[in-house]
Amino acid sequence: MDYNLSDVAAQFAIDGTLVESVPYGTGHINDTFLATFKFPRGTTCKYTFQRVNHSIFKDVPGLMQNFQRVTEHLRGKLEAESGRDPERETLRLIHGRDGLPYVRLENGDYWRVYLFVDGARTFDEVQSTDQAYQAAHAFGEFQRALMDLPEPPLNETIPDFHHTPARFEKLKAAVEADACGRARVASSDIEFAMAHEKMTPRVVEMLESGALPWRVTHNDTKINNVLIDDATGRGLCVIDLDTVMPGSVLYDFGDQIRTTTGTAAEDERDLGKVQFQLDMFESLVKGYLDAGRDFLTPAEVDLLAFSGSLITFEIGIRFLTDFLEGDVYFKTHREGHNLDRARTQFEMVRQMEEQAEAMQAIVEKYR
Repeated sequence: MDYNLSDVAAQFAIDGTLVESVPYGTGHINDTFLATFKFPRGTTCKYTFQRVNHSIFKDVPGLMQNFQRVTEHLRGKLEAESGRDPERETLRLIHGRDGLPYVRLENGDYWRVYLFVDGARTFDEVQSTDQAYQAAHAFGEFQRALMDLPEPPLNETIPDFHHTPARFEKLKAAVEADACGRARVASSDIEFAMAHEKMTPRVVEMLESGALPWRVTHNDTKINNVLIDDATGRGLCVIDLDTVMPGSVLYDFGDQIRTTTGTAAEDERDLGKVQFQLDMFESLVKGYLDAGRDFLTPAEVDLLAFSGSLITFEIGIRFLTDFLEGDVYFKTHREGHNLDRARTQFEMVRQMEEQAEAMQAIVEKYR
């Protein structure tokens, strides 16, 4: 879809002239553009423009309130710590001319703008164990810095996003209804899922009982949501803050395990190519605990290894549910695409379970 960024930019507090804009990034939810502006004295500055997808994020003002609170808190922490660079280590929102941290157009579209961070990039796939370490360390620092975020709690941008028991109940309903007549071809996958029902409530119940603390969590901890510094290779800045909300650190670490430790694409058909990499897991543990050892509770550390199986299983049952319901949520590009995705997740769960003792030993080594 084409957008007139000059008209959008006119509503933000940017007093330069738009000279270039190009689509940017590989995200599938929001529309993102890198825009270059020229100012009266001849200087230029780059900004990231994003149209926020209000079909998925129903409360964009609440989401942007989270975004502003989190980035301002992080900036305050960075400014108080010597040797840090707040302009590059957290995002700086540009406000609309009405003072809000976003703009809503007459057609209902929501836009936000923040300064572009030069000299850093994202990677869609992890390149090395050191990069895995850097990403885990960055997310650990992110959580640590937000431990003392003042009340009230952040808005819940996607309700029950990681409520695994609720996800499992939806799967059972999809199996029972079998609206598209697909349960037969997924019988072994359904059987695998049903055999793992007992694992689903563990984190939710511990949060509800107080055995695990509520934290400010990112909830989408893929490698491409950390900017890696070009010069140093350091995990510089956590980005994509749309799903930052209350949760458990286990959701974040579990998703890092899911998205970093495998050798195959999320939708790989040949399960022989799907391998869990213990060395990547070790790098994640070391990076995360180096950043978070001083604030994580013993109960949280105890469950770090388990979190990988839990979140990988959760994503697997979401894919399987969508397959059974007729592919109504996740975009698909071939017949059986969501079933392929589910099978890849379940294969990773199997391998994590096989290596559970080795994974726990690594956690104990670094705790």
